[in-house]
Amino acid sequence: MKKYGILLLLPLLIHCKSAEKLNPSCYQGKLVLQGICMNYVIEAVNKDVDTSKVAVNWQNPSTGKNYQHVFALASICSFPSNIKEGDSFTFKIIDPPKENTCAQCLAYSPTPTKKLFIEICP
Repeated sequence: MKKYGILLLLPLLIHCKSAEKLNPSCYQGKLVLQGICMNYVIEAVNKDVDTSKVAVNWQNPSTGKNYQHVFALASICSFPSNIKEGDSFTFKIIDPPKENTCAQCLAYSPTPTKKLFIEICP
């Protein structure tokens, strides 16, 4: 009976592996801080993001809490509003847009100095 269960799961596992190959530039991320005025901090969960692009270790000066492999969200105009603090998602790193057409308030929440423009993967 266990053999049949494994056979039933095999197509699902193959599909997941093939989906990974279709979009190898996507990373697993988690919104760890949802600060005021889109001052968001995202953790690169799978840790294979280029470490020159993220803060390998960052301490939030407001709370003293430490985070690893994090960056500030630079693409505030296109980040989905349905992703909340604690949510995981997949993303890819993109080039900065030529124009920034959205407004951002100037209230401050601490973020790492490293910032990335990202796009959510489908």
